Amino acid sequence: MTFRPLLLPALGALGLTLAVFDPAFAQDAAPTINKGDTAWMLVSTILVILMTIPGLALFYGGLVRTKNMLSVLMQVFAVFSLVGILWVTYGYSLAFTSGGEGMLGAIIGGFGKAFLAGVTTDSTADTFTKGVAIPEFTFIAFQLTFAAITPALIVGAFAERIKFSAVMLFTGLWLTFVYLPIAHMVWFSEGYLFGLGALDFAGGTVVHINSGVAGLIGALLIGKRIGYGRDLLAPHSLTLTFVGACLLWVGWFGFNAGSNLEATGGAALALLNTIVAPCAAGLAWMTVEALHKGKASLLGIASGAVAGLVAITPAAGLSGPMGAIVLGLAAGAVCYYAVTSVKNALGYDDALDVFGIHGVGGILGAIGTGIVAAPSLGGYGVGEYSIGGQVVTQIIAVVVTLVWTGIGSLVLFKITDAVVGLRVTHDQEREGLDLADHGERAYNY
Repeated sequence: MTFRPLLLPALGALGLTLAVFDPAFAQDAAPTINKGDTAWMLVSTILVILMTIPGLALFYGGLVRTKNMLSVLMQVFAVFSLVGILWVTYGYSLAFTSGGEGMLGAIIGGFGKAFLAGVTTDSTADTFTKGVAIPEFTFIAFQLTFAAITPALIVGAFAERIKFSAVMLFTGLWLTFVYLPIAHMVWFSEGYLFGLGALDFAGGTVVHINSGVAGLIGALLIGKRIGYGRDLLAPHSLTLTFVGACLLWVGWFGFNAGSNLEATGGAALALLNTIVAPCAAGLAWMTVEALHKGKASLLGIASGAVAGLVAITPAAGLSGPMGAIVLGLAAGAVCYYAVTSVKNALGYDDALDVFGIHGVGGILGAIGTGIVAAPSLGGYGVGEYSIGGQVVTQIIAVVVTLVWTGIGSLVLFKITDAVVGLRVTHDQEREGLDLADHGERAYNY
């Protein structure tokens, strides 16, 4: 008689017993793929695509003049397409694989998974945060959408006067030398800022500070639009901007709640915070604007809501709803003054307020995360810590991002200018980029 048929059931029962009476044993077991988590991440990926195209494209498109509407739609669409190809070619590998020992490995990954080498439908992603097992293709697709929307955000800063060829060249360079190192440093387990304990749940530094600073550098180098400060450069369709803002908000649930990486209470917390923070920020912006200008505007409340979404992004799954409301209120008021008083005082032409909303809101949210993060909620990376110490760590992460992005963007804009030139001619700018760059009009009456 053989005892082999009884051996595996016995070992299974032993393992179950150990898991029940010794939770540490269960925690040490390798995580397995959960179909519910996978489904949630696939939906979240689609939501972030909705957030970018058409959400961001329409939000930006409505804010420019009629003659430049198609150019903005085209830039956002083409940037998303270019990054999608670069991400699966080498971007994912450089952001989310080991770059070896030493400081270089803490800044950038390696080419071990270039062209997605070794990735199969059976491989799982080490998500570098919670040990959640999801199919690696799912994680690659989700992170692709983050990489794509970040340079798409930048184009709003210098809308209506940049060459399309310059947008495409700069995007490829910027993704490679700015976005990928920041993503690696913040989100990869061997990354420099990850090792310091910096908290960034869904992209306060990686997406918003990154894009905001790059946009500011671009706006300063390219210069002001013709007639800026003299002519009326009003949005041509606030209706489309409103639709875009609403699509951004809906897509942001995938952005923030999806960053929980599994369909649990943590995702629900991030989702709830992604509702209340922009609500608070929109009301704050609207109130300050009414006190300052005498009237509250639709563009104002929509801009405030986006500022609240930006500010809550790094804290979405780490803060309680009351903390999210505080961040939202602060973002609405601070970003309002950033895009009115500060921009006017300094005189730079950030056409669609990329720095004022994403840069300033991202800085406020990243630092504020150190204050509102609640250890009692069990969010990843939030253990028992001193608020002061965590705020210092958050400030270090902000400064590293500002320096890396600022210097890197400056160099890459200069390279782009030398190769293809940054700005269209004055005649082309007056004609409008729809015709000058693409030979078509948004509207044919």
